[in-house]
Amino acid sequence: MVDIIGLIFITIGLAFDLFGCLGLVRLPDVYNRLQAATKCVTLGTCSILFGTFLIVGPVASGMKALLCMVFLLLTAPVSAHAISRGAHKAGVRLCEGSVIDKYEEDKQIK
Repeated sequence: MVDIIGLIFITIGLAFDLFGCLGLVRLPDVYNRLQAATKCVTLGTCSILFGTFLIVGPVASGMKALLCMVFLLLTAPVSAHAISRGAHKAGVRLCEGSVIDKYEEDKQIK
């Protein structure tokens, strides 16, 4: 039963990774693409690692999968924020369809 649940998590993770890769190709600007890549890593890869943990069990490789999950959950959103902030400061424009630019609003307030 645990193996089936693990395979379900791996399948869900693969689907998230697939849709994240499609988002990298299809979305219009760097900020939207960065959001798709972050979702791909946090939801997709962590789901695959959790499924691997469920299948393997609490042995050394299972614990490594859990540690990798924790590392990804802590670092992926922070790095995406840093990259998007750096891109905005470098002058990379949003696509024409964007309606809110919080970084620009923060600059105008200060």
